Amino acid sequence: MASEKPGSIEQENETSFTPIEDSLLSMENLDRTSPELWPEKIPGMSDFINSFTPPSTTKPPYSKAFTTEDNNYLHQLASLPTAGLIAKVKELHDIAYQLGVEEAKEMTRGKYLNLFNRPRRPK
Repeated sequence: MASEKPGSIEQENETSFTPIEDSLLSMENLDRTSPELWPEKIPGMSDFINSFTPPSTTKPPYSKAFTTEDNNYLHQLASLPTAGLIAKVKELHDIAYQLGVEEAKEMTRGKYLNLFNRPRRPK
């Protein structure tokens, strides 16, 4: 009679449990290829265009040698105490934030003036 009650010990032993590995098996096929975020409109066009442009031989601006003004500024920053350096970083962060806010305003203004959809004037 005890086996007729739901949740009884005899009833739990009679049910067949599947192994945990079988319950975690997924039949999903994972493709390891990387998705294209910006697919080409015409396949191979970027390779074709790059074959005409010469490779860039100019150095990026951050790889130039330091000037004496740059060295003086680095020495000033190095001589600052920790609190002063943190204050300088906060100041630079505030400047960068303000620049981002101004840029967002200008982009919004350009969108409202429909500057980005206008056809370009011939040269």
